[in-house]
Amino acid sequence: MAKTKSVYVCNDCGASSPKWVGQCPSCNAWNSLTENVQAPSSPRRGVISIDGFASRTEIQTLDNIKPEDLTRYSTGLEELDRVLGGGMVPGSVVLLGGDPGIGKSTLLLQALTTMSAQTQTLYVTGEESAEQVAMRAHRLDLDSKSLQIMTENGLERILQGVQQHKPGIIVIDSIQTLYTELLQSAPGSVSQVRECAAQLVRFAKQSGTALYLVGHVTKEGALAGPRVLEHMVDTVLYFEGEASNSFRIVRAIKNRFGAVNEIGVFVMSETGLREVNNPSALFLSRQGDRVSGDVVLATQEGTRPLLVEVQALVDSSPHNNPRRVCVGLDQNRLAMLLAVLHRHADVSLSDYDVFINVVGGVRISETGSDLAVVVAMVSSLRDQPLGKDLVVFGEIGLGGEIRPVQRGQERLQEAAKLGFKRAMVAAANKPKQAIKGMDVIAIKRLGELFQLFQ
Repeated sequence: MAKTKSVYVCNDCGASSPKWVGQCPSCNAWNSLTENVQAPSSPRRGVISIDGFASRTEIQTLDNIKPEDLTRYSTGLEELDRVLGGGMVPGSVVLLGGDPGIGKSTLLLQALTTMSAQTQTLYVTGEESAEQVAMRAHRLDLDSKSLQIMTENGLERILQGVQQHKPGIIVIDSIQTLYTELLQSAPGSVSQVRECAAQLVRFAKQSGTALYLVGHVTKEGALAGPRVLEHMVDTVLYFEGEASNSFRIVRAIKNRFGAVNEIGVFVMSETGLREVNNPSALFLSRQGDRVSGDVVLATQEGTRPLLVEVQALVDSSPHNNPRRVCVGLDQNRLAMLLAVLHRHADVSLSDYDVFINVVGGVRISETGSDLAVVVAMVSSLRDQPLGKDLVVFGEIGLGGEIRPVQRGQERLQEAAKLGFKRAMVAAANKPKQAIKGMDVIAIKRLGELFQLFQ
Protein backbone atom coordinates (compact mmCIF):
# COMPACT_ATOMS: atom_id res chain seq x y z
CA MET A 1 0.00 0.00 0.00
CA ALA A 2 1.36 3.40 -0.98
CA LYS A 3 2.45 5.73 1.80
CA THR A 4 1.75 9.41 2.17
CA LYS A 5 4.66 11.79 1.89
CA SER A 6 5.33 15.43 2.68
CA VAL A 7 6.24 18.01 0.06
CA TYR A 8 7.23 21.58 0.89
CA VAL A 9 5.55 24.14 -1.39
CA CYS A 10 6.46 27.82 -1.78
CA ASN A 11 3.57 30.15 -0.94
CA ASP A 12 4.84 32.79 -3.40
CA CYS A 13 5.57 30.87 -6.61
CA GLY A 14 4.17 27.39 -5.97
CA ALA A 15 7.47 25.55 -6.49
CA SER A 16 7.87 22.31 -4.52
CA SER A 17 10.83 20.84 -2.68
CA PRO A 18 11.27 17.40 -1.05
CA LYS A 19 12.65 19.03 2.10
CA TRP A 20 12.36 22.35 3.86
CA VAL A 21 14.86 25.07 2.95
CA GLY A 22 15.06 28.63 4.20
CA GLN A 23 15.09 30.20 0.73
CA CYS A 24 12.95 29.08 -2.19
CA PRO A 25 15.25 27.87 -4.99
CA SER A 26 12.86 29.18 -7.66
CA CYS A 27 11.85 32.70 -6.57
CA ASN A 28 14.48 33.27 -3.80
CA ALA A 29 11.79 34.15 -1.24
CA TRP A 30 12.76 33.56 2.39
CA ASN A 31 10.71 31.40 4.81
CA SER A 32 7.96 30.85 2.22
CA LEU A 33 7.91 27.02 2.15
CA THR A 34 5.10 25.22 3.97
CA GLU A 35 4.56 21.50 4.42
CA ASN A 36 1.85 19.76 2.41
CA VAL A 37 0.95 16.10 2.83
CA GLN A 38 0.40 14.35 -0.47
CA ALA A 39 -2.09 11.53 -0.68
CA PRO A 40 -1.27 8.34 -2.62
CA SER A 41 -1.80 8.75 -6.33
CA SER A 42 -4.73 7.00 -7.98
CA PRO A 43 -6.03 6.79 -11.54
CA ARG A 44 -8.92 9.16 -10.77
CA ARG A 45 -6.95 11.59 -8.67
CA GLY A 46 -7.41 15.24 -9.62
CA VAL A 47 -10.68 14.68 -11.52
CA ILE A 48 -14.10 15.50 -10.13
CA SER A 49 -16.98 14.16 -12.19
CA ILE A 50 -19.29 16.79 -13.62
CA ASP A 51 -22.49 15.08 -14.65
CA GLY A 52 -24.35 16.41 -17.64
CA PHE A 53 -21.43 18.37 -19.11
CA ALA A 54 -19.48 16.33 -21.63
CA SER A 55 -16.27 17.85 -22.88
CA ARG A 56 -15.46 17.78 -26.58
CA THR A 57 -11.98 16.71 -27.57
CA GLU A 58 -12.23 16.50 -31.35
CA ILE A 59 -9.64 18.36 -33.41
CA GLN A 60 -10.93 21.19 -35.61
CA THR A 61 -9.58 23.88 -37.89
CA LEU A 62 -10.12 27.54 -37.20
CA ASP A 63 -11.92 28.00 -40.54
CA ASN A 64 -14.68 25.62 -39.44
CA ILE A 65 -15.27 27.48 -36.18
CA LYS A 66 -17.77 30.33 -36.54
CA PRO A 67 -17.31 32.98 -33.84
CA GLU A 68 -20.60 33.87 -32.23
CA ASP A 69 -21.51 37.21 -30.73
CA LEU A 70 -21.01 37.01 -26.98
CA THR A 71 -24.10 37.62 -24.90
CA ARG A 72 -22.95 39.41 -21.77
CA TYR A 73 -24.67 39.76 -18.42
CA SER A 74 -24.86 43.37 -17.28
CA THR A 75 -23.78 43.82 -13.66
CA GLY A 76 -25.96 46.90 -13.23
CA LEU A 77 -22.82 48.94 -12.52
CA GLU A 78 -21.53 50.75 -15.60
CA GLU A 79 -18.06 51.14 -14.11
CA LEU A 80 -17.76 47.41 -13.48
CA ASP A 81 -19.13 46.61 -16.93
CA ARG A 82 -16.49 48.91 -18.42
CA VAL A 83 -13.69 47.05 -16.63
CA LEU A 84 -15.06 43.65 -17.70
CA GLY A 85 -15.27 44.79 -21.32
CA GLY A 86 -19.04 45.28 -21.49
CA GLY A 87 -20.37 42.78 -18.97
CA MET A 88 -19.92 39.23 -17.72
CA VAL A 89 -19.37 36.62 -20.44
CA PRO A 90 -21.00 33.18 -19.92
CA GLY A 91 -18.36 30.57 -19.16
CA SER A 92 -15.75 33.14 -18.12
CA VAL A 93 -13.88 33.16 -14.81
CA VAL A 94 -13.08 36.46 -13.06
CA LEU A 95 -10.63 36.71 -10.17
CA LEU A 96 -11.15 39.73 -7.90
CA GLY A 97 -8.45 40.58 -5.34
CA GLY A 98 -8.04 43.38 -2.84
CA ASP A 99 -7.14 44.32 0.71
CA PRO A 100 -9.35 43.12 3.59
CA GLY A 101 -12.39 45.33 4.11
CA ILE A 102 -11.99 47.27 0.88
CA GLY A 103 -15.41 46.23 -0.44
CA LYS A 104 -14.97 43.10 -2.58
CA SER A 105 -17.97 41.28 -1.10
CA THR A 106 -20.06 44.46 -1.18
CA LEU A 107 -19.34 45.04 -4.87
CA LEU A 108 -20.14 41.47 -5.89
CA LEU A 109 -23.26 41.35 -3.75
CA GLN A 110 -24.57 44.50 -5.43
CA ALA A 111 -23.73 43.15 -8.90
CA LEU A 112 -25.14 39.70 -8.20
CA THR A 113 -28.43 41.17 -6.98
CA THR A 114 -28.86 42.99 -10.29
CA MET A 115 -27.83 39.98 -12.39
CA SER A 116 -30.30 37.75 -10.52
CA ALA A 117 -33.05 39.38 -12.60
CA GLN A 118 -31.34 38.16 -15.81
CA THR A 119 -30.41 34.62 -14.81
CA GLN A 120 -30.27 32.32 -11.79
CA THR A 121 -27.42 33.30 -9.46
CA LEU A 122 -25.68 31.71 -6.49
CA TYR A 123 -23.51 33.32 -3.80
CA VAL A 124 -21.19 30.75 -2.15
CA THR A 125 -19.60 32.09 1.03
CA GLY A 126 -16.92 30.23 2.93
CA GLU A 127 -15.96 33.08 5.26
CA GLU A 128 -19.27 34.47 6.49
CA SER A 129 -22.52 32.96 7.65
CA ALA A 130 -25.76 33.39 5.72
CA GLU A 131 -27.00 35.77 8.42
CA GLN A 132 -24.00 38.06 7.95
CA VAL A 133 -24.57 38.25 4.21
CA ALA A 134 -28.27 38.91 4.79
CA MET A 135 -27.40 41.73 7.19
CA ARG A 136 -25.15 43.33 4.57
CA ALA A 137 -27.85 43.05 1.90
CA HIS A 138 -30.37 44.63 4.29
CA ARG A 139 -27.97 47.45 5.14
CA LEU A 140 -27.39 48.15 1.44
CA ASP A 141 -31.15 48.03 0.80
CA LEU A 142 -30.78 45.40 -1.92
CA ASP A 143 -33.64 43.45 -3.48
CA SER A 144 -32.31 39.97 -2.76
CA LYS A 145 -35.48 37.94 -3.29
CA SER A 146 -34.03 36.05 -6.26
CA LEU A 147 -30.48 35.73 -4.90
CA GLN A 148 -29.56 32.24 -3.66
CA ILE A 149 -26.85 31.72 -1.05
CA MET A 150 -24.84 28.70 0.02
CA THR A 151 -22.46 28.46 2.99
CA GLU A 152 -19.96 25.72 2.20
CA ASN A 153 -16.18 25.13 2.03
CA GLY A 154 -16.08 21.66 0.45
CA LEU A 155 -15.55 21.80 -3.30
CA GLU A 156 -17.30 18.48 -3.94
CA ARG A 157 -20.45 19.56 -2.09
CA ILE A 158 -20.44 22.93 -3.87
CA LEU A 159 -20.26 21.28 -7.30
CA GLN A 160 -22.97 18.83 -6.30
CA GLY A 161 -25.31 21.67 -5.32
CA VAL A 162 -24.46 23.65 -8.44
CA GLN A 163 -25.28 20.68 -10.70
CA GLN A 164 -28.70 20.42 -9.10
CA HIS A 165 -29.70 24.10 -9.38
CA LYS A 166 -27.64 25.00 -12.49
CA PRO A 167 -27.16 28.74 -11.85
CA GLY A 168 -25.91 30.99 -14.63
CA ILE A 169 -23.59 33.06 -12.40
CA ILE A 170 -21.71 31.95 -9.27
CA VAL A 171 -19.65 33.93 -6.77
CA ILE A 172 -17.06 32.05 -4.67
CA ASP A 173 -16.08 34.07 -1.59
CA SER A 174 -13.31 33.19 -1.30
CA ILE A 175 -11.09 30.71 -3.16
CA GLN A 176 -8.68 30.50 -0.20
CA THR A 177 -11.38 28.99 2.04
CA LEU A 178 -12.20 26.05 -0.24
CA TYR A 179 -10.75 22.56 0.04
CA THR A 180 -11.07 19.36 -1.92
CA GLU A 181 -11.11 15.88 -0.40
CA LEU A 182 -8.59 14.77 -3.01
CA LEU A 183 -5.88 16.55 -1.03
CA GLN A 184 -4.99 16.32 2.65
CA SER A 185 -3.47 19.79 3.01
CA ALA A 186 -5.25 22.61 4.84
CA PRO A 187 -7.55 25.11 3.09
CA GLY A 188 -5.62 28.09 1.77
CA SER A 189 -2.47 26.11 1.00
CA VAL A 190 -0.91 26.39 -2.43
CA SER A 191 -1.99 22.91 -3.51
CA GLN A 192 -5.59 23.40 -2.32
CA VAL A 193 -5.97 26.79 -4.02
CA ARG A 194 -4.50 25.49 -7.26
CA GLU A 195 -6.59 22.29 -7.33
CA CYS A 196 -9.87 23.97 -6.35
CA ALA A 197 -9.38 26.74 -8.89
CA ALA A 198 -8.55 24.25 -11.64
CA GLN A 199 -11.71 22.23 -10.99
CA LEU A 200 -13.89 25.37 -10.86
CA VAL A 201 -12.42 26.71 -14.10
CA ARG A 202 -13.00 23.34 -15.76
CA PHE A 203 -16.61 23.35 -14.58
CA ALA A 204 -17.21 26.92 -15.82
CA LYS A 205 -15.86 26.17 -19.29
CA GLN A 206 -17.84 22.95 -19.73
CA SER A 207 -21.13 24.24 -18.32
CA GLY A 208 -21.03 27.85 -19.60
CA THR A 209 -21.46 29.20 -16.07
CA ALA A 210 -19.99 32.63 -15.34
CA LEU A 211 -17.80 32.49 -12.25
CA TYR A 212 -16.45 35.12 -9.85
CA LEU A 213 -13.59 34.12 -7.55
CA VAL A 214 -12.67 36.37 -4.62
CA GLY A 215 -8.96 36.18 -3.77
CA HIS A 216 -6.98 37.33 -0.75
CA VAL A 217 -3.86 39.45 -1.14
CA THR A 218 -0.53 39.32 0.66
CA LYS A 219 1.01 42.17 2.62
CA GLU A 220 2.94 43.13 -0.53
CA GLY A 221 -0.38 43.59 -2.39
CA ALA A 222 -0.11 40.52 -4.66
CA LEU A 223 -2.78 37.84 -4.87
CA ALA A 224 -2.17 35.11 -2.32
CA GLY A 225 -1.54 31.60 -3.56
CA PRO A 226 0.32 30.31 -6.60
CA ARG A 227 0.92 32.61 -9.55
CA VAL A 228 -0.64 30.01 -11.79
CA LEU A 229 -4.02 31.05 -10.36
CA GLU A 230 -3.90 34.24 -12.45
CA HIS A 231 -3.02 32.26 -15.58
CA MET A 232 -5.99 29.91 -15.23
CA VAL A 233 -8.69 32.58 -15.09
CA ASP A 234 -9.91 34.82 -17.93
CA THR A 235 -9.91 38.14 -16.06
CA VAL A 236 -7.92 39.42 -13.10
CA LEU A 237 -9.28 42.49 -11.27
CA TYR A 238 -7.60 44.37 -8.44
CA PHE A 239 -9.65 46.42 -5.98
CA GLU A 240 -7.49 49.41 -5.02
CA GLY A 241 -8.01 52.17 -2.50
CA GLU A 242 -6.69 53.87 0.59
CA ALA A 243 -8.17 53.49 4.05
CA SER A 244 -8.23 57.28 4.45
CA ASN A 245 -10.13 57.86 1.18
CA SER A 246 -13.66 56.88 0.31
CA PHE A 247 -13.06 56.22 -3.39
CA ARG A 248 -12.18 52.79 -4.77
CA ILE A 249 -10.66 51.78 -8.10
CA VAL A 250 -11.24 48.44 -9.83
CA ARG A 251 -8.39 47.81 -12.29
CA ALA A 252 -8.21 45.06 -14.93
CA ILE A 253 -4.74 43.49 -14.93
CA LYS A 254 -5.71 40.71 -17.35
CA ASN A 255 -8.81 40.47 -19.52
CA ARG A 256 -9.48 38.07 -22.38
CA PHE A 257 -12.77 39.82 -23.20
CA GLY A 258 -11.82 43.48 -22.94
CA ALA A 259 -9.11 46.09 -22.55
CA VAL A 260 -6.27 45.67 -20.07
CA ASN A 261 -5.59 48.40 -17.47
CA GLU A 262 -9.17 49.61 -17.74
CA ILE A 263 -10.38 51.14 -14.49
CA GLY A 264 -13.72 51.66 -12.80
CA VAL A 265 -14.07 54.31 -10.09
CA PHE A 266 -16.41 53.98 -7.11
CA VAL A 267 -17.08 55.83 -3.89
CA MET A 268 -17.83 53.92 -0.70
CA SER A 269 -20.93 55.26 1.05
CA GLU A 270 -23.34 54.10 3.74
CA THR A 271 -25.52 52.45 1.08
CA GLY A 272 -22.66 50.63 -0.62
CA LEU A 273 -20.48 51.46 -3.60
CA ARG A 274 -21.61 54.33 -5.82
CA GLU A 275 -20.29 54.81 -9.35
CA VAL A 276 -18.25 57.85 -10.35
CA ASN A 277 -19.05 58.61 -13.98
CA ASN A 278 -16.64 61.57 -14.13
CA PRO A 279 -13.55 60.53 -12.14
CA SER A 280 -11.49 63.48 -13.42
CA ALA A 281 -13.69 65.85 -11.42
CA LEU A 282 -13.17 63.66 -8.35
CA PHE A 283 -9.37 63.87 -8.49
CA LEU A 284 -9.21 67.59 -9.27
CA SER A 285 -9.53 70.15 -6.48
CA ARG A 286 -10.62 73.30 -8.29
CA GLN A 287 -10.71 75.41 -5.14
CA GLY A 288 -8.93 78.75 -5.46
CA ASP A 289 -5.92 79.53 -7.62
CA ARG A 290 -3.10 77.17 -8.38
CA VAL A 291 -0.02 77.34 -6.23
CA SER A 292 3.54 76.79 -7.37
CA GLY A 293 4.39 73.16 -8.07
CA ASP A 294 0.79 72.22 -8.88
CA VAL A 295 0.14 70.88 -12.42
CA VAL A 296 -2.78 68.96 -13.95
CA LEU A 297 -1.80 65.79 -15.83
CA ALA A 298 -3.95 64.22 -18.54
CA THR A 299 -3.21 60.50 -18.24
CA GLN A 300 -4.78 57.43 -19.82
CA GLU A 301 -6.17 54.44 -17.93
CA GLY A 302 -7.23 51.77 -20.39
CA THR A 303 -9.60 53.48 -22.83
CA ARG A 304 -10.47 56.29 -20.44
CA PRO A 305 -8.67 59.67 -20.26
CA LEU A 306 -8.19 60.77 -16.66
CA LEU A 307 -7.13 64.14 -15.28
CA VAL A 308 -5.24 64.18 -11.99
CA GLU A 309 -3.18 66.72 -10.07
CA VAL A 310 0.58 66.29 -9.77
CA GLN A 311 2.22 68.26 -6.97
CA ALA A 312 5.92 68.92 -6.52
CA LEU A 313 7.80 70.49 -3.61
CA VAL A 314 11.43 71.47 -4.24
CA ASP A 315 13.17 72.87 -1.17
CA SER A 316 16.78 73.35 -0.12
CA SER A 317 18.02 70.35 1.81
CA PRO A 318 19.77 70.63 5.18
CA HIS A 319 21.21 67.12 4.74
CA ASN A 320 24.19 65.87 2.79
CA ASN A 321 21.96 63.41 0.92
CA PRO A 322 18.83 65.21 -0.33
CA ARG A 323 15.59 63.26 -0.15
CA ARG A 324 13.71 61.98 -3.20
CA VAL A 325 10.15 60.95 -2.31
CA CYS A 326 7.49 59.82 -4.81
CA VAL A 327 3.87 59.05 -3.95
CA GLY A 328 1.92 57.65 -6.89
CA LEU A 329 4.86 57.63 -9.33
CA ASP A 330 7.94 55.49 -9.96
CA GLN A 331 10.95 56.47 -7.85
CA ASN A 332 13.40 55.41 -10.57
CA ARG A 333 11.57 57.51 -13.13
CA LEU A 334 12.05 60.59 -10.94
CA ALA A 335 15.80 59.95 -10.70
CA MET A 336 16.00 59.75 -14.50
CA LEU A 337 14.05 62.98 -14.95
CA LEU A 338 16.34 64.81 -12.53
CA ALA A 339 19.38 63.69 -14.53
CA VAL A 340 17.80 64.76 -17.84
CA LEU A 341 16.80 68.11 -16.33
CA HIS A 342 20.39 68.71 -15.23
CA ARG A 343 22.01 67.60 -18.48
CA HIS A 344 19.73 69.18 -21.09
CA ALA A 345 18.19 72.13 -19.23
CA ASP A 346 21.08 73.08 -16.93
CA VAL A 347 18.83 72.88 -13.85
CA SER A 348 20.57 71.17 -10.95
CA LEU A 349 18.56 69.95 -7.97
CA SER A 350 21.42 68.12 -6.26
CA ASP A 351 21.11 70.38 -3.18
CA TYR A 352 17.32 70.24 -2.97
CA ASP A 353 14.81 67.85 -1.48
CA VAL A 354 12.27 66.78 -4.08
CA PHE A 355 8.80 65.51 -3.12
CA ILE A 356 6.30 64.37 -5.76
CA ASN A 357 2.68 63.52 -4.98
CA VAL A 358 -0.31 62.49 -7.09
CA VAL A 359 -3.42 63.89 -5.43
CA GLY A 360 -6.08 61.42 -4.37
CA GLY A 361 -3.83 58.39 -4.00
CA VAL A 362 -3.91 57.54 -7.71
CA ARG A 363 -1.05 55.38 -9.00
CA ILE A 364 0.36 56.54 -12.36
CA SER A 365 2.46 54.01 -14.25
CA GLU A 366 2.63 55.45 -17.78
CA THR A 367 5.56 57.51 -19.06
CA GLY A 368 3.24 60.26 -20.30
CA SER A 369 3.50 61.85 -16.86
CA ASP A 370 7.17 62.86 -17.38
CA LEU A 371 6.49 66.34 -18.70
CA ALA A 372 3.98 67.15 -15.98
CA VAL A 373 6.44 66.08 -13.26
CA VAL A 374 9.23 68.25 -14.72
CA VAL A 375 6.93 71.26 -15.11
CA ALA A 376 5.76 70.86 -11.51
CA MET A 377 9.35 70.68 -10.22
CA VAL A 378 10.46 73.78 -12.13
CA SER A 379 7.34 75.65 -11.00
CA SER A 380 8.09 74.82 -7.37
CA LEU A 381 11.78 75.66 -7.74
CA ARG A 382 11.01 79.11 -9.14
CA ASP A 383 7.94 79.58 -6.92
CA GLN A 384 5.91 80.51 -9.98
CA PRO A 385 2.33 79.19 -10.39
CA LEU A 386 1.19 78.27 -13.88
CA GLY A 387 -2.51 78.97 -13.48
CA LYS A 388 -5.43 76.60 -13.17
CA ASP A 389 -6.31 76.41 -16.88
CA LEU A 390 -3.20 74.43 -17.99
CA VAL A 391 -3.02 70.70 -18.61
CA VAL A 392 0.24 68.86 -19.40
CA PHE A 393 1.24 65.45 -20.76
CA GLY A 394 4.21 64.03 -22.65
CA GLU A 395 7.12 61.62 -22.36
CA ILE A 396 10.71 62.84 -21.95
CA GLY A 397 13.57 60.92 -23.54
CA LEU A 398 17.14 60.69 -22.29
CA GLY A 399 18.20 63.13 -24.98
CA GLY A 400 15.86 65.81 -23.69
CA GLU A 401 13.32 65.33 -26.50
CA ILE A 402 9.59 65.41 -25.82
CA ARG A 403 8.01 62.25 -27.19
CA PRO A 404 4.30 61.81 -28.06
CA VAL A 405 1.93 59.59 -26.12
CA GLN A 406 -1.03 57.50 -27.21
CA ARG A 407 -4.57 58.87 -27.47
CA GLY A 408 -3.44 62.49 -27.26
CA GLN A 409 -6.59 63.75 -29.00
CA GLU A 410 -8.86 62.09 -26.43
CA ARG A 411 -6.87 63.58 -23.55
CA LEU A 412 -7.18 67.07 -24.99
CA GLN A 413 -10.91 66.67 -25.54
CA GLU A 414 -11.38 65.48 -21.94
CA ALA A 415 -9.44 68.52 -20.69
CA ALA A 416 -11.45 70.90 -22.86
CA LYS A 417 -14.69 69.37 -21.56
CA LEU A 418 -13.61 70.18 -18.00
CA GLY A 419 -12.84 73.81 -18.85
CA PHE A 420 -9.07 73.84 -19.44
CA LYS A 421 -7.93 76.54 -21.86
CA ARG A 422 -4.24 75.65 -22.40
CA ALA A 423 -2.36 72.41 -22.98
CA MET A 424 1.37 71.67 -23.16
CA VAL A 425 2.04 68.56 -25.25
CA ALA A 426 4.65 67.02 -27.52
CA ALA A 427 4.80 68.48 -31.02
CA ALA A 428 3.65 65.16 -32.49
CA ASN A 429 0.52 65.22 -30.29
CA LYS A 430 -0.66 68.63 -31.55
CA PRO A 431 -4.04 68.07 -33.21
CA LYS A 432 -4.39 68.89 -36.90
CA GLN A 433 -7.71 70.56 -36.27
CA ALA A 434 -7.87 73.12 -33.48
CA ILE A 435 -9.93 72.23 -30.42
CA LYS A 436 -12.49 74.91 -29.66
CA GLY A 437 -11.55 77.03 -26.66
CA MET A 438 -8.11 75.46 -26.14
CA ASP A 439 -4.66 76.80 -26.98
CA VAL A 440 -2.25 73.90 -27.55
CA ILE A 441 1.44 74.60 -26.83
CA ALA A 442 3.58 72.08 -28.76
CA ILE A 443 7.21 71.61 -27.71
CA LYS A 444 9.95 69.40 -29.11
CA ARG A 445 12.80 69.87 -26.63
CA LEU A 446 12.98 70.15 -22.86
CA GLY A 447 14.43 73.65 -22.98
CA GLU A 448 11.36 75.04 -24.75
CA LEU A 449 9.12 74.63 -21.72
CA PHE A 450 11.02 77.35 -19.82
CA GLN A 451 9.29 79.94 -21.99
CA LEU A 452 6.30 79.51 -19.68
CA PHE A 453 8.34 80.76 -16.73
CA GLN A 454 9.57 83.99 -18.32
